[in-house]
Amino acid sequence: MGDIFQEVEEEVRRDRYSKLWKDYGGYIIAAAVALVLGTTASVGWREYTAQRQQDDSDRFVAAAALSAEGKQLEAAEAFRVLAAEAQDGYALLARFRTVDALKESGDIAGAVKELDAIAADDGVDELYRDLASLLAIMHTLDEGDPNDLRTRLTPLLAPEAAWRHSARELSAALALRVGDKELAKTEFQKLTDDLTAPPGARSRAAEILQILGR
Repeated sequence: MGDIFQEVEEEVRRDRYSKLWKDYGGYIIAAAVALVLGTTASVGWREYTAQRQQDDSDRFVAAAALSAEGKQLEAAEAFRVLAAEAQDGYALLARFRTVDALKESGDIAGAVKELDAIAADDGVDELYRDLASLLAIMHTLDEGDPNDLRTRLTPLLAPEAAWRHSARELSAALALRVGDKELAKTEFQKLTDDLTAPPGARSRAAEILQILGR
């Protein structure tokens, strides 16, 4: 009889963590995406100004205009062609904009495929390969295989990793998704205690810790 009660209790706990993930998971992902894409735009702009070529600039602006008009598939193709033909700085930024356009068009699988290609490209600086990997994880966090996602997250959590704070937040979110309360609490606590983490990430972590119960 004790085993039955234990099984019921465990099922109730899983349901609670699942509900918590549904309530907060999207919020966590959206905040993390905003953080890393904001950083990408800043870094990409420095690349842009350092290696500006008028032709590349005109083509980039034209592709961006298509995206602004809601013509996301056309924009994705224009950015894809630019990525293949432009100078290095523009080419990389165009690859990330291709991802944005595909995502906005609803083609998440296509966006993830582009991100995986960037992450696997040895010709791309490690900073951007790691960013691409992080974004791919974000876009598949709800439905991807948890073990695969955990494996991909692990190197991004290293103390010297550039995107470690966003990766830590995703690690905690993944733990919530699978019902691992203790790991979620550990990851959120690490964020809360890390003075180098962005204030927004620390604040979200502290809020969710209160809900989980320290």
